[in-house]
Amino acid sequence: MEHLIDPLVATFVILSLAVLGFATNRVPLVIVALFVPVSLWATGVLPLGEALAGFSDPVVLFIATLFVLSAALETTGITAWIGAQLERCSSFGRTGLLATMVGGTALLAAVISINGAVAALLPVAVVAAARAGIVPSRMLIPVAFAASAGSMLTLTGTPVNVIVSEVAADAGGREFGYFEFALVGLPLVLVTMVLVVTLGQRLLPERAPERLADVAADPRERVRSWQESYAAELDAARLFTGTTGVVEVLIAPRSTLIGRRVSPGMTTRDEDLVVVALRRASDPSGGSDASASSGALPLQAGDSVLVRGPWEALHRYTRSPDVIAVEASQSLQRSVPLGLGWKRCLGVLVATIGLLATGAVPPVIVGLLAAAALVLLRVITVPQGLRAISWDTVILIGALIPLSAAFVSSGAAEAIAELVMRLTGSGSPYFALLAVCALTLVLGQFISNVATVLVMAPVAVSFAQTLDVSVQPFMMALAVVGAAAFLTPIATPVNLMVLQPGGYRFGDYWRLGLPLALVFLAAAVFYVPVVWPF
Repeated sequence: MEHLIDPLVATFVILSLAVLGFATNRVPLVIVALFVPVSLWATGVLPLGEALAGFSDPVVLFIATLFVLSAALETTGITAWIGAQLERCSSFGRTGLLATMVGGTALLAAVISINGAVAALLPVAVVAAARAGIVPSRMLIPVAFAASAGSMLTLTGTPVNVIVSEVAADAGGREFGYFEFALVGLPLVLVTMVLVVTLGQRLLPERAPERLADVAADPRERVRSWQESYAAELDAARLFTGTTGVVEVLIAPRSTLIGRRVSPGMTTRDEDLVVVALRRASDPSGGSDASASSGALPLQAGDSVLVRGPWEALHRYTRSPDVIAVEASQSLQRSVPLGLGWKRCLGVLVATIGLLATGAVPPVIVGLLAAAALVLLRVITVPQGLRAISWDTVILIGALIPLSAAFVSSGAAEAIAELVMRLTGSGSPYFALLAVCALTLVLGQFISNVATVLVMAPVAVSFAQTLDVSVQPFMMALAVVGAAAFLTPIATPVNLMVLQPGGYRFGDYWRLGLPLALVFLAAAVFYVPVVWPF
């Protein structure tokens, strides 16, 4: 296709519109992302094959497999077990508890991704804070920031690390090792821990949330509430195990079960689940007071029933149109520490980390092997794995990769590099690195850090080539400032996750986030070139 407008101008216009779309959040992020390759083709900046090449990039497939591995760790209760260990630290007092939560979150984020770590530990942090007499607003922003810092410990901590590693190799450098990020990541985690513990008390608000956001189910809490509602003696340790569990269901309005006489100890018509307890939604005279029953009852619409059985049978049963699950059985299963298949899952995780650390096999192949092994070992099913993948993230990355290619082919990256060179009046790589990192840091507070790094990576490569220096420090610095998304709640999904349960407002983040962001910027500009010389 012929160029309808100058490719350089078209690239900047498309980038500006994409940034505006991401920042305003009025259009779904996926739609904004898909606008990019379509526009690059429509304006003639890239041919059709190159405009859609991002969806066939190995990086996209590798990141998708990481979501499958993360889901397996949650499904088997490994993350729940880690959370249970951290919850015991509520007796350490504010400083000890906060330091433990921050350190634990950082380590977990390095293994199962930022979002997975915060999703798993958010309810733990809320409960532990309550037991230690700490308001959640003093705990949850540090947890979110710790996850971002912890993503710098391993290659798979965040998609950004995978992207900068691939770009470095494509630009004539080399891929980063699996634990190589920890050379800068570990000091940053330690500094993050010190800052949130020492400054958090003064810089974070003491505010109660309006209402608690949805968090993962806790079987112990559910059993305690069931004992009161159903007037039954229930034992959480016996009811919830790695292989079996209990769910509460309501009889649907047009259920075929209506009228059937049921009593505790009977088995369900489907899946052979055992009825544990019954609860009438209303009395026969039309009253609204619910009451439990230890004898047989003819089921009515709205009646509550506790059923127990194997997890897979519970998953199938709760999908029946005859009943309505009060709480997803998958959520309850994830909350059981070290559940069914945890040893097999842990074995796959160790093997995956080992292969990635050695670099003997391309990362995408390691990811595919890990996902296949989890299915073949019956840790998770294929539908579970597909549901676990964050398709928004996959599409976002695949759609924005061509923008990096457009920056190079249109000359936009080179133009930005030359402009900064003229403005700084220096050929110093430190000035160039500072300019790239500062712009990345600002953009990363309003749009996805993945999108920001994909846009800035070709600019950084152009700087390195113009100055005839190594591309490695530029790529590692991008990863560092890409993780410094601390100033706004929209900077990362984890910042948004803690917004409501912490009772935060938009302006609460930058107070603690600004000192941290400056530390990350300084580390990117001054510390990174020491470890990865120009």
